[in-house]
Amino acid sequence: MKIYSVNDPEFREFGKVLEGYDTKELIAAMNAVEMPAEGVAYEPWIDSLEKCGIFTKLENNAFGGMPIELGMCWGHNKALNCLEYHRNSEINIGADDFILLLAKQEKIIDGVLDTADVKAFRAPAGAVVEVYATSLHYAPCQTADGGFRVAIVLPRNTNTDLPKGEIIDAEDKTLWARNKWLLAHADSAEAKQGAYVGLKGDNITI
Repeated sequence: MKIYSVNDPEFREFGKVLEGYDTKELIAAMNAVEMPAEGVAYEPWIDSLEKCGIFTKLENNAFGGMPIELGMCWGHNKALNCLEYHRNSEINIGADDFILLLAKQEKIIDGVLDTADVKAFRAPAGAVVEVYATSLHYAPCQTADGGFRVAIVLPRNTNTDLPKGEIIDAEDKTLWARNKWLLAHADSAEAKQGAYVGLKGDNITI
C-alpha cells in the first residue's frame, strides 16, 4: 500500500502536526525504557515521561487544561490487528520514525470496517502528531528492525480497566477499556481474548 507522510495533504482529514514543542527531553526518557524482546508493550502513563517539561505544555495547550496521561506504546509491530478510537484526539510522538494505519469512523457500517479503507502515514521522529477523535488507529508500525517507541498522550485514565456494563447501543459491544472502542481483526490476539471482531478484509502488514 502507498505510505503517505503526516505532512501530506492526505493526512488532513485524519489529524495534524502540532508545532512549537521541544521533544528532545521526552525522546531521551523514552529511549531509556527497555525495549521488549518481542511483541508490543503499552503503559497509559510512565512517571519518567510525565516528569519531562513537555507534559505541562501538552496538558495546558494541546489539551486545553484537561488532565492528561503521558505513556508509551513500544516494541515490535508490522501489522494492523485492530483499530480503536476515543472520544477525543490522541497525540503521538515517536523516538524514531513510525507508521500509523488509520481509517475514518464514518467508514464503520453496521459495526464493521473494511480494511481496504485503511491508509498508512509515516511520522518523522520528534513530530507531535495529533490524531483526531474520528480517526481509527492502533499500535504504530516500526520503520526499522529495532522496533518503535511512540509516546501516547490522552485524557487521564484512558485505556485503563473498565468493568463490563449494560449494552444500551450497538456501539457498546466494542467498548474494550475506559474511553476505548475497539474493532479487532479475526486473526488478532485481541479477538482471541474476546474483543469484538469488526474488521473485515486483509490484516494489513507493512
